[in-house]
Amino acid sequence: MTEHDKLDVIFELQKKLDTDIQERRSLDFPMEQWIQKDVLAMISELAELLDEVNFKWWKNEKPIDEEALHGELVDILHFFVSMCIRAGLDSDKLYEGYIAKNKENFDRQYGRSQKKGYDVNEK
Repeated sequence: MTEHDKLDVIFELQKKLDTDIQERRSLDFPMEQWIQKDVLAMISELAELLDEVNFKWWKNEKPIDEEALHGELVDILHFFVSMCIRAGLDSDKLYEGYIAKNKENFDRQYGRSQKKGYDVNEK
């Protein structure tokens, strides 16, 4: 078995799942509607994630169920990757965009960016 890039595998599997669901359920929406639906689904999954981490200060805390927590994070990833695919962002472009944005975010924190207002030493 050859080793595959994990992000590439995630994108391939998500594309197969999305295609299967679309075909079996006869779903055909324009890209912007698909992204709207994915955003709503992700919001729902984010709410489920929030429920796992005791955000309700008016309730007694319960032990965090790490398996459920991890499951919600994976659900969120499913919808995020679907949006990437629908928007024409493959795993390589996502990786490149992330690397560039991560550098920019560090630069902002250290005052090395053209965008001001992030440096802790800047007043």
